[in-house]
Amino acid sequence: MSIFDFPALRTRNPADFGRVAVLLGGTSSEREVSLDSGRNVIEALRARGVDATAVDGIPALARALVEKRFDRVFNILHGHNGGGEDGIVQGLMEAFGVPYTGSDVLGSALGMDKIRTKQVWLSVGLPTPQYRKVTAETVHAQARELGLPVVVKPANEGSSVGISRVMDEAGLDEAVALASRYDGQLLMEQMVVGDELTVGILGDVALPSIRIVPKGQWYDYNAKYVADDTQYLCPGLEGEDEAEIRRLALAAFQAAGCRGWGRVDVMRDRASGRLYLLEVNTAPGMTSHSLVPKAAGQVGIGFEELVWRVLEQTLPQHNQESRHA
Repeated sequence: MSIFDFPALRTRNPADFGRVAVLLGGTSSEREVSLDSGRNVIEALRARGVDATAVDGIPALARALVEKRFDRVFNILHGHNGGGEDGIVQGLMEAFGVPYTGSDVLGSALGMDKIRTKQVWLSVGLPTPQYRKVTAETVHAQARELGLPVVVKPANEGSSVGISRVMDEAGLDEAVALASRYDGQLLMEQMVVGDELTVGILGDVALPSIRIVPKGQWYDYNAKYVADDTQYLCPGLEGEDEAEIRRLALAAFQAAGCRGWGRVDVMRDRASGRLYLLEVNTAPGMTSHSLVPKAAGQVGIGFEELVWRVLEQTLPQHNQESRHA
């Protein structure tokens, strides 16, 4: 049996989904990425006959739920503060009893908080770079404790928003000023110099890893969503190393209380070969540059099937038809 055998589809009938709200856009810093992801998801669902409608943001969803316009929600709202990854919209959908894709309230809230995710990982012995919670007043002293170079970022943002890589003490104040533009605590962690990798999760299966090779020095927002010269090598590792990163990513995803689907970002130290967990994403991008679709494609799951499989996780387990070849 292949390690990438997936369970039977729960249904092949699009009518079983009823009316589907594709929750997108919102007011977070990742609005534009979410709009792009949402357009792609709607197109894929409609191509397979699903009655899918765009709903932009949480207030619009709340009105639709009150009016009972939808039977389930495909959540592709990214970020927090009006995004869909911090547990708030999950609580809303739980209150109305409407099935939705992705992680529940706890997994979403924890996954959006990088500091508390790290605390959970460390409590169960999973590797993640050493870190400190920082302020403008403490950043210099704590950088000396950790040792430069370091990474400074908001603890509650994604898509490389507000992140700085600081090579010397002179860059710390500017890094804190940038990260402070966003709400929540600031996180400083030891920089791992090496390969940047990511592992998509679909159900209880870790997809092949992807090694990201940007043309520039860093995999920043531009390299993620704009540039066409970033290389994506899949699988990112070989043999036992590939098996280990997939095992580690799935353990990290489950330890954070996540479910359904997502993505775990990992660094591999160039000198030692050790793997370090960075963060978990509970509503990953579904754009033309996004990584979960790339990894799924590597094991024969096209974009339309991937979207279908994510959505059908909102159906009862017993609604299965035939084994997926």
